[in-house]
Amino acid sequence: MITFLYPWMFLLLVVPFIWRHFMSSVQALEEKALKVPFVSDFKQIANKTPKSIGATDAFNQKRHLIFLSLIWLLLTLAAARPVFLGEPVRTPQNARDILLVTDISTSMLEKDFSYQGNRISRLQAVRAVVSDFVKNRPQDRLGLVLFGTRAYLQAPLTYDHQAVLEVLDSMAAGMAGNSTAIGDAVGMALKTLKNTGESLNDKIIILLTDGENNDGSLNMEQALALAKQEDAKVYTISVGLDGFSFFSSIFGIENDNLENSELTALANSTNGKAFQANNLNALIEVYKTIDEMEPTQKEQAFTRPQIDLYWIPLLAAIILSCLGLILMWRF
Repeated sequence: MITFLYPWMFLLLVVPFIWRHFMSSVQALEEKALKVPFVSDFKQIANKTPKSIGATDAFNQKRHLIFLSLIWLLLTLAAARPVFLGEPVRTPQNARDILLVTDISTSMLEKDFSYQGNRISRLQAVRAVVSDFVKNRPQDRLGLVLFGTRAYLQAPLTYDHQAVLEVLDSMAAGMAGNSTAIGDAVGMALKTLKNTGESLNDKIIILLTDGENNDGSLNMEQALALAKQEDAKVYTISVGLDGFSFFSSIFGIENDNLENSELTALANSTNGKAFQANNLNALIEVYKTIDEMEPTQKEQAFTRPQIDLYWIPLLAAIILSCLGLILMWRF
């Protein structure tokens, strides 16, 4: 489909008629003055009959008028900015950059969650709930940071949510180490948000862990300061039951204080919120609450790619102008 971005430019088509009208009045006044032909023109006039002179002048005037009219029409077409509109393409609206920072330390194997009467591990519960969260955010750019003793960016920010789901499905507890480096994980997430070439308006980190920061090069105070500096909103989620943990006792990891004051401070200082989930239903409600607090645009928006065509009439006008000059010189 071809349309014009500036259709009002077609009003310029009447400019030559207005100009011709006023110029005719001026010429009429000038013709009243006495004019004496140059002596050098007498010889040329003598070689032509009155009839041939009149016919030649009329032909030249008509030819010039046609050329000028076509050139002006083409220039007006170019000024109206013709474009070719392609098929509508869906574009994301009101999107956010969301990094899912997930603890996969060995303690996440603790089976203190239940589903349909069966005991499941914290990691299994997190995998299922986070996967549903990803599926419900089609307009957002999502990424995934997994951490234990070390933090790894497993999925950079992307609209390819299927890739994020595949990483979630393949993650295993202990693959990043046994301890919990929350500070390093937050630092990795902030670095990812900062280095993203195309930044969206809202930068959100959803940090999920079952313990306290007990490893890594960044402590929680440093992570908090960086988060405030980068203007990122952090939601924190503590998962699991308070008290004795089998896997934590094996690896000597303290895990008896899920109401982590450091996580609460991190969330509150970045305009986020701290949550605690000690069962599957509570974890589902946490992600549902975050989803409601950070609404995404459900209505689809469309745009139509356009190809500029103004250069075609502009090029034609230039060619006609050159041709007209050549004809004037020859005749």
